[in-house]
Amino acid sequence: MKFPKIGMGTFGSDKYDELTVAHAVEYAIKAGYRLFDCASVYGNEEQIGDVLKNAFDRGIVKREDIVVMSKVWNDMHGEGDVAKSCEKSIRDLKTGYLDVYFVHWPFPNYHAKGCDVTSRSEDSKPFFAEDFLRVWRQMEDLKDRGLVKEIAVSNMTVAKMKAVLPYCRIKPYAIEMELHPTFQQKELYEYCKEEDIKIVGYCPLGSPNRPERDRTEEDIADTELPQIKEIASRHGCHPAEVCIAWAIGKGHTPIPFASKERNIDNNLKVEKDVILSEEEIQAIDALDCGNRLIKGQVFLWKGTEDWHDLWDEDGTIADWRFENNVWKKQGERK
Repeated sequence: MKFPKIGMGTFGSDKYDELTVAHAVEYAIKAGYRLFDCASVYGNEEQIGDVLKNAFDRGIVKREDIVVMSKVWNDMHGEGDVAKSCEKSIRDLKTGYLDVYFVHWPFPNYHAKGCDVTSRSEDSKPFFAEDFLRVWRQMEDLKDRGLVKEIAVSNMTVAKMKAVLPYCRIKPYAIEMELHPTFQQKELYEYCKEEDIKIVGYCPLGSPNRPERDRTEEDIADTELPQIKEIASRHGCHPAEVCIAWAIGKGHTPIPFASKERNIDNNLKVEKDVILSEEEIQAIDALDCGNRLIKGQVFLWKGTEDWHDLWDEDGTIADWRFENNVWKKQGERK
């Protein structure tokens, strides 16, 4: 498939309702966007589907010329549940099939909408390669059946990728990962490049509209950095456009969401209007400082309070055991 250099995300960040997001998609299609990143958990696929169907019926865009992506949520990892989730997304989005279907997070979990970061689901548990591969077998079946063109992963780490990739009958087509100037995940990025896995970057602007529960005092706002502002001034554009231009210049696909028509237009125009020099790209490369903004606290399991446990930061997957109704990391927790 022809994969656009920029797309639109559709996560309302608990700030925008379903109709606001759908209206943004409607305008974006007319503006020229041809990639939309959706997910069942966003709660707006049915409204977006109405917009897509209208666009197809009116001849604004052909189905085959648009890339529609969705994701299976963490409470649908059971046997047979992945297909149910996929089929519902196809019905809601009214697209007949999905171009790319992602495993949204690599471990089972459920949390109520709007919950705080202390929420712990009884169903949450750590990553186990065997569990993930059972989900991936269902993903492979979706492609075999023609329900999806490609299958993909999201929110993975190098350690998790290495644990499962040798056992995938169908290799992931793409990975979706948090990517912005202050959080570049260079090791994972290069690993996926080497494996010829397409990279989709979410939160390309540093997610200024992310839910309050995901914010901490040490977070850095990429668009407020003087280096980003200086480059923006040089190009006569907004700092957000510099972040998008950097992503496009690096060769991955950013998927920013915008609700205002002006911003939707400006984000799309970046590809042609804001071309960064190699020196500018290198200057932004130097801003990487491990500023993870989507920490995933609500996905933690009983027995841990540290979001770092999600991300295999020492390069290994911890050995977790379920004891006395909580998960314990072997060798560290007593």
